[in-house]
Amino acid sequence: MQIKTKKWLKAASIRALKTVAQSAIATIGTSAMICEINWEVVISSSLIAGLLSVLTSLTGIPEAKEE
Repeated sequence: MQIKTKKWLKAASIRALKTVAQSAIATIGTSAMICEINWEVVISSSLIAGLLSVLTSLTGIPEAKEE
């Protein structure tokens, strides 16, 4: 694997994980009480957000550009 590809994969993975965490926090935060959290919705919306993050990264990631 080329260095550029490894750099892109690392940057895209970090972005996707951050997006998944942010989506989960936002979805959990909309519940009034912890017992009212719909975990299926939290997980599915977080995974979709992560997938969208990876797809968005296909257009380019500034962190992965050659210096």
